[in-house]
Amino acid sequence: MKKMWILSLILSVSILGCATTGVTPQKTQLQIREFQTRSYETNDTKMVMKAMLNVLQDDGFIVKNAVLDLGLLSAEKSVDIENKGEAFLAKFFEGANAVWKKASIIECTANVSEHGKQIRVRVNFQVKVLNNKGGIIKIEQIDDEKYYQDFFSKVDKGIFIQKEKI
Repeated sequence: MKKMWILSLILSVSILGCATTGVTPQKTQLQIREFQTRSYETNDTKMVMKAMLNVLQDDGFIVKNAVLDLGLLSAEKSVDIENKGEAFLAKFFEGANAVWKKASIIECTANVSEHGKQIRVRVNFQVKVLNNKGGIIKIEQIDDEKYYQDFFSKVDKGIFIQKEKI
């Protein structure tokens, strides 16, 4: 009996020791800043900002502010994320007090600045999730490296088009 108890204890400890939490380590601010930033071999701030404006508008963003002297851009995009099934169940069980995810707003801010003979661009994307009553469910920074790579890939193409005057 004692051997069974020891064996089950060893087995339990080994199983627990192998378990992972599934939590991915949080990125440092330096890591985030690195993929949020791109440098371009030009000293034409206006051309880079114009390319970024075009990319943001092509992606469905509404530009809220653009200040060339400061190199500042801000834009936002609204996306309907309502799930009809979730909305129906919420209304069915909670009636007039029902709350469900309704929309998300992706906000973008960009800083375009001269850095020697280059233009350095840093962008930041943030998402707000709103409920059906307009309340904020959550706000979080988008820290997916691929999201930024995709954005800068479009900006690269936009700058090429601007340079070639296509």
